[in-house]
Amino acid sequence: MIRIFQQDNKFVKLAIASFITVALGAMVITLVPGIFDNVDSGGSGVNYATVHAPGLFGRFGGDSEPVLQTEVTRAATQQLEQQKLPPMLMPYIESRVAQQLVQEAILKLEADRLGLQVADSDLLRELHQGQIGQILFPNGQYIGDDAYMNFVQNQLNMTRGDFEILVKKEMEVARLQALITGGVTVSDNAVRDSYRVSGTKVKFDYAVITSDTLRATVNPSDSDLQTFFKTNQARYATAVPESRKLNYFAFGADQIPGGKPQVTDADLQTYYNAHLAQYQVKDQAKVRHILIAVPAGADARTDAAAKAKADDLLKQIKAGGNFADLASKNSDDPGSKANGGELGFLSPGQTVPEFDKASFSLKPGQTSDVIKTKFGYHILQVEERQNAHTKPLNEVKAEITPIVEQQKFGNAEAAYAKSLSDEARKNGIDKTAAAHGLHATTTDFVGKDGVVPGVSDSTALLAQAFTTTKKGDPISVSTGDGFAIFQVVDIQAPHAPTFDAYKSHILDDYRAEKVPQLLNEKLNKLDARAKELNDLHKAAAELNIPVKSSDLVGKDGQVPDLGAMSGPGAPAFDLAKGTVSNPINTGSNGIVLVVTDKQEPSADDIAKNFTATREGLLNERREEVFRLYLGTLTEKYQKSGGIRYAKKTNAPGAPGSSPLGL
Repeated sequence: MIRIFQQDNKFVKLAIASFITVALGAMVITLVPGIFDNVDSGGSGVNYATVHAPGLFGRFGGDSEPVLQTEVTRAATQQLEQQKLPPMLMPYIESRVAQQLVQEAILKLEADRLGLQVADSDLLRELHQGQIGQILFPNGQYIGDDAYMNFVQNQLNMTRGDFEILVKKEMEVARLQALITGGVTVSDNAVRDSYRVSGTKVKFDYAVITSDTLRATVNPSDSDLQTFFKTNQARYATAVPESRKLNYFAFGADQIPGGKPQVTDADLQTYYNAHLAQYQVKDQAKVRHILIAVPAGADARTDAAAKAKADDLLKQIKAGGNFADLASKNSDDPGSKANGGELGFLSPGQTVPEFDKASFSLKPGQTSDVIKTKFGYHILQVEERQNAHTKPLNEVKAEITPIVEQQKFGNAEAAYAKSLSDEARKNGIDKTAAAHGLHATTTDFVGKDGVVPGVSDSTALLAQAFTTTKKGDPISVSTGDGFAIFQVVDIQAPHAPTFDAYKSHILDDYRAEKVPQLLNEKLNKLDARAKELNDLHKAAAELNIPVKSSDLVGKDGQVPDLGAMSGPGAPAFDLAKGTVSNPINTGSNGIVLVVTDKQEPSADDIAKNFTATREGLLNERREEVFRLYLGTLTEKYQKSGGIRYAKKTNAPGAPGSSPLGL
């Protein structure tokens, strides 16, 4: 468990970043403590808003909490991408995220006011007990500074300082929520009643009217469709999107004059010299150790006992005892003891000073004396040393060669494409293509998501074409396996289609408009007839509607055509056996059901699920209490001017709105 020795340094930010990113999901590995020593923190960017304590003192003399615009934009962008929402919703998502972040700032100030601040030691302890070590230390090996920094920047899109602040805020809010909701209780009777409801199972017959079935019955005449088309002219005014006609020619990788460029030793040397930093190897020591832990704040007797045990183990090692076996049996480091105390390669400054000094002063094969650190007593053995050096060119030539080959080839492709586009500006697309044995083609009108014949990947080509003016200069663009040189020769603006050309789409739209009305009409008719006859099966038979039977299901179950029983099917649990339900419209189907069996949980079932039900009920009520608390708190800050926006914007969510996505 290398975390036992780590110092604070810049790696901390990655650990915290991973914590924030993964904390909402299931995580399985712990992080090395000490990795956060000596880290700078602090956010950057323009403020979206500033939150301060209510009243004049808060405004002019109290602490304040900024809500950064960069943080708002970053979080909103991530939501948009994760939920695969259209870009047009960005303003709405950004506003909602901003409201949540303002509420987080309010909670942070309240947590500070109540003395719930998170110190570095608290943060370290949380990481120690957390489950993110697999990201930073796969198989017990630290991923390194560069990988850590790349992760923070590329995966989390934030600075180390911003990330550390974000983690501490999350921890403070958790403490505040625990404080506010700590007195929430539920009675035993409430728990039993809750499970009696949630544990009830039902079985039912249900008649299903599907939208697909109704859609097939909607067969309007051409006259009906033409009337629909005319009535909805505005809807179809730009139904045919903009399209463009291109004149172009393309060449592949095998058509570059001179063929594939050859890589010379000089090319390799130039690349190597420009990237020397990548081939530097730091001082490293491969170390194993035994830890006899001493808890923080332990008394002298406990400390002395740990020291005595460490001294005895050192004697056994010096007498010929097997270090790995002794580590496996005695070490208090759960992350390394199973591997005989093996920590792998360490770099200078990666561990606490005492441990670091021993690691890089001993020779391979040597064992240290008993070393005291803030974690306890250690015995350390150096297995292997690697001095800092730069890998020579001949050692990395194999990995450099394909990179240089690709660069030279890419440069040759791009240079040839530029020369062709320059020539096409003077002589035109057709003449230029013919002069080089290439074939020029003029497309039909093609849309943004269309396909250009003869081009393996026309995505970039069409994207560029739709930002280019008509008859503009020829442009070169990559096609994946080569380049295309093109010119936009004509543009067709968005326009309304003719009836004949768009008839199939008009029919789809007509049916989409008519089916919901038909579904409701037939569903209500079925329901009324079933209740009149007090027999769902007879009513369904009269209307030629199929009837199906469910299994015995609970609220966590699913039923075909009906979906989740916690959703549209929920009314079934409130019905007595033999009772016909009201109409159930799922959007795509219409359903009427009759309960044929109903089973409530037994006393034994309630007893078996009592603890889990209590915890679920407690969590629900805690969230409810905290929502109410945040609603009242937000209103207090709003009314007292505790929230200052950098520009005109919507105020945070009204009292009672869901805080932090709860």
